[in-house]
Amino acid sequence: MKTLKTLMMAGIATAALTVSAFAQDVTLKLGHPANEQNTWHLASVKFAEEVAARTEGRVAVEVYPNETLGKEMDVINGMQLGTADMTITGESLQNWAPMAALLAVPYGYSSLEDMDAYASGELGDRIEAQIIEKVGIRPIAYFARGPRNLTSNRPITTPADLAGLKMRVPNVPLFLNVWQALGATPTPMAFSEVFTSLQNGTIEAQENPLALIKSANFNEVQGYVNKTEHVRSWIYLTISELSWAKLSEADQAAVLEAAAAAQAYERELFTAQETQLVGELEALGMEFVDVDGAAFAAAAKEAVLSSVSDEIRPDVEALFAN
Repeated sequence: MKTLKTLMMAGIATAALTVSAFAQDVTLKLGHPANEQNTWHLASVKFAEEVAARTEGRVAVEVYPNETLGKEMDVINGMQLGTADMTITGESLQNWAPMAALLAVPYGYSSLEDMDAYASGELGDRIEAQIIEKVGIRPIAYFARGPRNLTSNRPITTPADLAGLKMRVPNVPLFLNVWQALGATPTPMAFSEVFTSLQNGTIEAQENPLALIKSANFNEVQGYVNKTEHVRSWIYLTISELSWAKLSEADQAAVLEAAAAAQAYERELFTAQETQLVGELEALGMEFVDVDGAAFAAAAKEAVLSSVSDEIRPDVEALFAN
């Protein structure tokens, strides 16, 4: 099996290559917020290569990482106006399409396989249709995101263990409501302040995906990764409907095939990275703790339902029922 490092180095190397030697009929600019080592960027480069090959150079994709084309909302607005072509985006789209909030519902998806079943099934179809209708951009693939886990300096296995735990949450009302319902004492705080606040004891815990736990060096101030996996989510690779309309039917089909290949490639990278991160954090002294996921989900249910919009509440109820 290829290692993550091998796959990433291959992706970085191909990023410097011209994806097509042919004259292009259409050039699509794909801007996203991630850096060149991120799996989203490597998958974007893969997508560009696949598009060039499958359209015999008629369509070229130029990939711009690190918000080079602008911040997420700016690029989306540009896609609506016809001044930008593609981006990677997710629940931010709920500003226009309320169903996009379903991409990141706390305790909505019990496993990666469960999330895949919804994202690629009838629920995903309805979310994508609403995004096309209300935002004017078209999801053509999706990438998994690392689940959010709780770190602390004592093991947490049940909601009862959270009593009085001072923890940082992002300034998202849904997150605040859920952690309060679970019994913790959550405090909204900028991410840049979290390490120092853990170090000086202002807070005792925080929650984030493994990649951020590692890159922020939280292992230096936290001993446990409690596998709450309380938010599983996905994010879409999207194209402007205005740009989509410039493509022939044959090239539209080729772009969808390229997107499917990029999705599969990103999943390979993602899976390898998550496994690698566990090993790296354990080597740095962190202990991974299994939790009673069903108990956490049950305790969070009412807070989640009361925090979501009326439009998506029936779908959230169905997620909890399943």
